[in-house]
Amino acid sequence: MLTLAFRSILYYFVSCLFNCVVTQDDSSIPMIGKYFSTKGRYEEVNPYLRDDILAVNRSILQPPSPQCRPIHLTAIIRHGTRYPTAKNIKKMQQLYNLVLHNATGKQSWLREIQTEWKMWYTEDMDGRLVQKGVKDHKHLAVRLSKLFPSLISEEKLRGGLIKFITSSKHRCVNSTLSFKAGLTELWDITDREFEHAVNDTLMRFFERCTRFLQEVGNNSSAVHEVDKFKQRPEMRRVQQKIADRLGVPYSLITHDEAEVALYLCAYEFAIKAVNSPWCQLFDEADAQVMEYASDLREFWKRGYGHDINSKSSCILFHDVFSRLDRAARENKSDQQITEAVTVQIGHADTILPLLTLLGFFSDSDTLTSTNYLTQAQHSFRTSLMMPYAANLLLVLYDCGGDDLRLQPLLNEKPVTFPGLTDQQGSMPLYRDVREHYKDLLNGCDFEAECHLSKKSAKI
Repeated sequence: MLTLAFRSILYYFVSCLFNCVVTQDDSSIPMIGKYFSTKGRYEEVNPYLRDDILAVNRSILQPPSPQCRPIHLTAIIRHGTRYPTAKNIKKMQQLYNLVLHNATGKQSWLREIQTEWKMWYTEDMDGRLVQKGVKDHKHLAVRLSKLFPSLISEEKLRGGLIKFITSSKHRCVNSTLSFKAGLTELWDITDREFEHAVNDTLMRFFERCTRFLQEVGNNSSAVHEVDKFKQRPEMRRVQQKIADRLGVPYSLITHDEAEVALYLCAYEFAIKAVNSPWCQLFDEADAQVMEYASDLREFWKRGYGHDINSKSSCILFHDVFSRLDRAARENKSDQQITEAVTVQIGHADTILPLLTLLGFFSDSDTLTSTNYLTQAQHSFRTSLMMPYAANLLLVLYDCGGDDLRLQPLLNEKPVTFPGLTDQQGSMPLYRDVREHYKDLLNGCDFEAECHLSKKSAKI
């Protein structure tokens, strides 16, 4: 019988045969690939993964002393790469028909769209996880097990110390199954399966927050800055350049067509890892404008644009800290940590409000329709924050005595808790983190925040 160590080595070796040896040819990466916002590929946020999809850098953890050991990990993860929604597939078909029958340009890439490219998306795909999305989560599971081998281990998985929670959406459930498969395949576990809990109260809180739905989610005026930006010269210039490249009248290319054209490029790259001829409709300046439009939308719908956006995540915020608190209590009393790892899989709409509530990626100026040029270096960049399989990791360390520390990572890279000094922020004392967020910990009541007052109801 193969030893556990040998099985693990064999798995890594076989995985790398398929994922690590062949470096992706740069010509297959669109020049605009780093501007796809929430449609972006995880490897564009962490480019080293193009060469080795299982690569990790343990030095990023940098605990303040060698005696620090991780005792709990909460991982809040977005689902993996998915198909377009049925709504966007309809729009893609319309744009394809327009290009097929109306475009008069002579470029080779345009002829390729018209004569070789086929509209292969069908409405029944409707946002479902693709094979690349399965791999996103399998590979992430293996990488996290390498980063935190004492927490994400076969022993803890079999012992029921790793909990799995997911949104009810099929792409999230299948991402959860894929994450678990990454671990069971790694350790060659074939004698049992591991349960997961479906919890939309936590992972789709935005659907249950009445005030959010009334004031933002179902209120078109909440994103009026996005609509205004669509009429700005920057966006009109992008639309005109697309029309010129296609050889069609300007009136045929609105912001919707421009956005769908970008999606066609982004999905082909994310799903198939190809540099689609659709990508030739944009240069880098165009892609930056399109990215800003997407950032504006997320800012006003999920980010800092409206207070209820972040407050809608109060229930998830308290759930996270209750798990951290329980681990801290159990550790102090020398009990076994009952949840060594909590894996929670949801959506960009799950993670962005929580990041906002915690104060991450806040810019000094509000993102608006008129400050595109002055916000070129804005922090709230969804391309970097929210690719497919984006993840927020909170790692609790015991560094001896009462010295518990908490390290936040986003997409496997350390980030600093806003409002704490740099020295504290990289891995601050847990009690300092709790003190920093004490107003939220003592308040931020989901039911109270999401209750629709009479004043709100009149909006």
